[in-house]
Amino acid sequence: MSAEAQVDVVLRTLIALLIGSAVGIEREYRGHAAGVRTLAMVSVGSCIFAAVGVFVVPGHVTDPTRIAAQVVTGVGFLGAGAIFRAEDGVKGLTTAATVWVVAALGMSVGFGLYVLAFAAAVIVLIGLVLVRPLEIRFLRPSNHPLRRRDDEPPDIPA
Repeated sequence: MSAEAQVDVVLRTLIALLIGSAVGIEREYRGHAAGVRTLAMVSVGSCIFAAVGVFVVPGHVTDPTRIAAQVVTGVGFLGAGAIFRAEDGVKGLTTAATVWVVAALGMSVGFGLYVLAFAAAVIVLIGLVLVRPLEIRFLRPSNHPLRRRDDEPPDIPA
């Protein structure tokens, strides 16, 4: 791999670090298990795998989508570890989905699809930040704990 190609991969890796960190900051702020470092590393690792698939053997016909498919599978397994059943339902689904989508963002950067990666990162952040208040307001029953204000007493059946 030429020095120019290696510098390109390093720049892609730095961009993936920034994108993964941006999503991780939102998750860390909300107190979720997969925070800044976890999501940054998933993004960087996915970027490196994708870039290696593109650059590793110049002049040789390779199929980088085979590496991407393995990243999707591996990260899906990693995300599954974040999901657990609690007495009031299933927890960690959004965290698992976020780990998975951050891998896709990293792979996008690794393949050189910068505009797609940045636009998708903005869309992901919109989904994480803006959709939750709408979900709580319009999709939760009025007696759901997430709908109650802190100064209201809980609904206790008589």
